[in-house]
Amino acid sequence: MTRTWTGLAVAAALLASPAVAQDNPAPEEDFAAMMARINLLPDTVGDGPYPSLIELSADLPDHVIYRPQDLSAVAPGTLGVFVWGNGGCAADGTSSRFHLSQIASYGYLVIAAGKWRSGPEAREGAEAPRAIGASPPPTTAAQLTQALDWALAENARAGSPLFGKINEDMLAAGGFSCGGVQALTVAGDPRLDTVVVQNSGLLPENGPRMGGMETGKDALAALHTPVIYLNGGESDIAFANGLDDVNRISHVPVAWVNTPTGHGGTYHEPMGGRNAMIVVDWLEWQLRGDSAAGRTFTGANCRLCTDPAATIEWRNFP
Repeated sequence: MTRTWTGLAVAAALLASPAVAQDNPAPEEDFAAMMARINLLPDTVGDGPYPSLIELSADLPDHVIYRPQDLSAVAPGTLGVFVWGNGGCAADGTSSRFHLSQIASYGYLVIAAGKWRSGPEAREGAEAPRAIGASPPPTTAAQLTQALDWALAENARAGSPLFGKINEDMLAAGGFSCGGVQALTVAGDPRLDTVVVQNSGLLPENGPRMGGMETGKDALAALHTPVIYLNGGESDIAFANGLDDVNRISHVPVAWVNTPTGHGGTYHEPMGGRNAMIVVDWLEWQLRGDSAAGRTFTGANCRLCTDPAATIEWRNFP
């Protein structure tokens, strides 16, 4: 299998190429204009061994599915599952489509809450503007559990394209910002094998509770798997909350990784950028026991340890 950091080099080359450079936002481009431009970019299939697709399922409404295009190429019992909460708890399951397609291309069924609202193949119109933190949120943590329930039911249903494909010991939950809180909200699910928290952290115990982010710090006690926090450095608005979570977790292994992206991460970069590669390696290591992927995180000269654009710290690691 092609290692993910080879893919990172390809992504860097794409960003440096003239064709892609023309698509990079001009310094004066505002956020709305940038997102409108990104929305015109075609969906991607990832650089993993299983080119991915995006689809919907009538029996799983309000979710978007990412999976390998050719399921016949996936050996029985080898497909992992990654259920995902969106930034802002938005009802746009394609808001991180490059990132999630990249993960799916490494042999994962990725299911995001929400509708297919982004990209040139969008099936729904854009989500209506919403005040940050307004209640109720457009999506809920329960939708991550629904996604997991559906995936395991399809794995057991004769006639399903997913029949027998899923390894039920390779299940993960993750999310971005408000979606990261959703992942932490369901982290106590005994079926999960790891949790991925991106540009996120639980709000302070005595602080205001925003819509979709009501989960308190006591939820951290329900963690029963290794967990990774992937933040964007001190300019990330979730940096302090993420660090506070990490310092409170004393009963499971936790990795705290920072890359200098701010809160926006690399979700909209080719193949999900550097952070998608980090998440793929984490899943490959934690779910598949891939020691080559684990070298991204462990050892005196681990990839992140020697990467000048990243830092990594561990808590409770054997």
